Amino acid sequence: MGRPAAAVFAVLLAAVLACAPGRSQQLTDRPIIGVLAQENLPKDAFARGSSYIAASYVKFLESAGARVAPIRINLTDEEYTKLFQSINGLLLPGGDVDIQKSQFSRVSKIFYSMAIRANDAGDYFPIWGTCQGFQQLTVLTANKNLLTLTDTKAVALPLKFTTAAKSSRLFRSFPKDLLQSLANENITSNFHSWSLSVQNYSKNAKLKRFYRVLSINSDGRKEFISTMEANRYPFYAVQWHPEKSTFEWIDKPGMVHSFAAIRTSFYTASFFVSEAKKNQHHFSSTAEEEKALIYNFLPVFRGTDSIFVQNYYFD
Repeated sequence: MGRPAAAVFAVLLAAVLACAPGRSQQLTDRPIIGVLAQENLPKDAFARGSSYIAASYVKFLESAGARVAPIRINLTDEEYTKLFQSINGLLLPGGDVDIQKSQFSRVSKIFYSMAIRANDAGDYFPIWGTCQGFQQLTVLTANKNLLTLTDTKAVALPLKFTTAAKSSRLFRSFPKDLLQSLANENITSNFHSWSLSVQNYSKNAKLKRFYRVLSINSDGRKEFISTMEANRYPFYAVQWHPEKSTFEWIDKPGMVHSFAAIRTSFYTASFFVSEAKKNQHHFSSTAEEEKALIYNFLPVFRGTDSIFVQNYYFD
């Protein structure tokens, strides 16, 4: 007989929480993670306001026990500083904006710089980047765009793990059978035209010093970095989309809803939420906290033929 579902979940969550780096920290059980908005996609007939967050990123974090505060792209530096001190982590989502000249890029740099300073001072603040967020982190670290075109617009791939993956903070808590599935099955969804090639990573001293590569992939011609984590900082980046398997439903190549893909979504989300529990950032009052949460906004249903089933829109 198998274990009851509640017992299995408890074991899974305990394993995820156990994967933290070796610091002694008081954990918060009420983490709030900021998700950065970005400029609306061109020709978005559903757009309201000037920016959006795909609801799948919100659900991804909520599924692991976090709440979400949207970070809009038209605030002042003072407001961003206050937000940074109030949230427990930052997620940079996928999308399609200029990662050097957009408002998304500008605000990413503000939070990246604050996170570097905070972590250097012993204030544990994690950042997660997915797809475009991955790419944005490479630009912020290298201070230049080193991306190259790859044929990876709508394809599911297995991960080719590096030797560093086994001891990584991100993957070391994953069950062995799930790691085997990730290595052998086409379950990581790729929806990107640009990638950080292994060659460009290897040639850049800043990137090599800052990040260790956990997995690579290939489009048949070029090898590119698919998963990495920072050496000294709790920064994590995946070129693939763990949130899509659970929360996006467009019928398109690259979309995978298998049990292994959904477990991967759970483990990645739970890992990052566990990282966000390691600082004591908080809003100044319950009223300020409630005003900042995503619950104040309603997602817009865009149809199951859309790459994002639901979006939140902001002025």
